[in-house]
Amino acid sequence: MVFTDLPVPQRLRHLRDLGFVAEIWNWANHDLQALEEARRDGVVIGSMTGYLRGTLADPAGADELLATAQESVTVARRLGIPRLNLHGTGLDGQGLPVVACDRATGPMWAQAALTLRRIAELGERNDVVFELENLNTAVDHPGTPFATAADVLALVRTVDSPHLRVNLDLYHAQIGEGNLVQLCREALPWVGEIQVADVPGRCEPGTGEIHYPAIARALAEAGYTGTIAMEAHASGDSTAAVEAFRAAFTL
Repeated sequence: MVFTDLPVPQRLRHLRDLGFVAEIWNWANHDLQALEEARRDGVVIGSMTGYLRGTLADPAGADELLATAQESVTVARRLGIPRLNLHGTGLDGQGLPVVACDRATGPMWAQAALTLRRIAELGERNDVVFELENLNTAVDHPGTPFATAADVLALVRTVDSPHLRVNLDLYHAQIGEGNLVQLCREALPWVGEIQVADVPGRCEPGTGEIHYPAIARALAEAGYTGTIAMEAHASGDSTAAVEAFRAAFTL
């Protein structure tokens, strides 16, 4: 989402030079050999998408999710990536659910919990952590089941495994739920990563309505020491955008 004028391996090295860990989305869209070479050059990739297809809430979709999660684990171990990201259902190239659902039923919730237990067991066997990300359905991902931070937190709490955590995306949460400081305080025991972008526009901190320095202080006061990732477009110059992100979370 930043330095988009550069090929991906150069983006990764540029972020390394600026002192950042990188994250990627769908690993199947990348040249894995080039990523391995970047890793040998000191690039660190902290997270990537942990599945290619599948869904949480029906048995056939769950089997497909687990199969592609296993493929993702193989790639993650090859590249030294410790965290793998999940969503409530598979998303297409535009971020829309492959199987849309306006409201998850009780049986869907039960199946989703069973699927995530299997995911957590896969993570435990392979020493990786899967993270379930909240999304917004009003702007970016309409029709995605188990999308809200409250939904994601409920599922992760139900599974109760250190190999399944919440990827708490505050951009999505601001659009869907708000009350971000209280949400962080409630979710922190279950959080594996926090992602940020400003609202509206999904650009770097300081371009919208969220006062990220206040959130940074609240996270520090709560004792959070985990990853904070900027999943945001640059409003202009990419270096200026990542430095604005750094400044917002430097106390």
